[in-house]
Amino acid sequence: MLAIIHAELVMRDHRIPDAVLFVEDGRIAGYGELRTARIPEGCRILDAGGLFLGPGFVDIHTHAGDGVFFPDDPLRAAQHYLRHGTTTVLPALYFSMDTQGYVGAIETVKAAMRAPEGRNIAGLYMEGPYLNPKFGCDKEHNPWKGPIRREDYQPILDAAGDLAKVWCVAPERENILQFVLDAKRKNPDARFAVAHSEASPQSIEALMPYGLCIGTHHTNATGDRFRYSETRGVCVDEAVNNNPDIYAELICDGRGIHVDPYMLRLVRRIKGEDRIILISDAYAADGPVPEEFAGVTDINFDWSGEIAGSNLTLEVACRNMMRHTGASIVDVFRYASYNPARAVGFRDRGEIAVGKRADLVLVDHLMQVKTILCKGELL
Repeated sequence: MLAIIHAELVMRDHRIPDAVLFVEDGRIAGYGELRTARIPEGCRILDAGGLFLGPGFVDIHTHAGDGVFFPDDPLRAAQHYLRHGTTTVLPALYFSMDTQGYVGAIETVKAAMRAPEGRNIAGLYMEGPYLNPKFGCDKEHNPWKGPIRREDYQPILDAAGDLAKVWCVAPERENILQFVLDAKRKNPDARFAVAHSEASPQSIEALMPYGLCIGTHHTNATGDRFRYSETRGVCVDEAVNNNPDIYAELICDGRGIHVDPYMLRLVRRIKGEDRIILISDAYAADGPVPEEFAGVTDINFDWSGEIAGSNLTLEVACRNMMRHTGASIVDVFRYASYNPARAVGFRDRGEIAVGKRADLVLVDHLMQVKTILCKGELL
């Protein structure tokens, strides 16, 4: 058994100062105030020295790490995230791949999951294939602009199986319900996300009974609707904001480029603490930084000058969220651990509770990662 002492425990909705937490057989075996706890004889001791101890980060949407896409080197990317406290990661596979490319990428990730170095890979986030071709980086190379056909997508469903935790869709695509139903038959527990879309709230809500519960990178790659020349309509962002059962993913970079700090504060006010998910949406694009974004280092650009994801990891996104919105350390751990775990159905992690997986991270007040445990193993 391992006892982590003198830790400030970050619980789901409060903190426990000067605490102890016990880890046994890869699980959280107990916790409480150190002054009243009894530490068993022979227990290994880790002194946290007053650092914050929270659940490991759960990044459900990221394409690359350490400068490489997951399909190109999944173990290198996974280890990059683990070093930054992300004990659960869902590699995101993008619409720029054709059927054969998707199937090959899925098989590569599957193989990585069987290796010890891929222990934090927990499934797949399928950002495609059927999104709105108007939106997203590298949209010039989208092979999925044509009709939705079962013969094109069925091999992808078969390869992904129940590893596909999230399927991103544009609800306005013709025959999208056919794809959703086929994906649901392959994995009844799959979630769906509205992504790269200009769908009406009504078409988004029509898919909610089938498991649509996430707004992919909220306020990014979503269309505008105008009823008349100078009156604002409603579209994807309004539907995500208005529906309490839809989680809003947020890319929280340092300059507030993906989501303006004022918008972050507004989304936080609307969605509350339970429906915000911080994601990195990291990418490996190497286009030049446009002049208007000179000095920006935590987001990427494609060669057309479009924003192409980020260079973030979740502890940095948490720090940015605290700075931009005034959120507490309890809040940001919820956004980066508990909420994403619940959104995709991981009930065994994402919070400090007895019996949960001992995926834990020690951070200082600036969210700088000091120590990581993955499945109870000190890294």
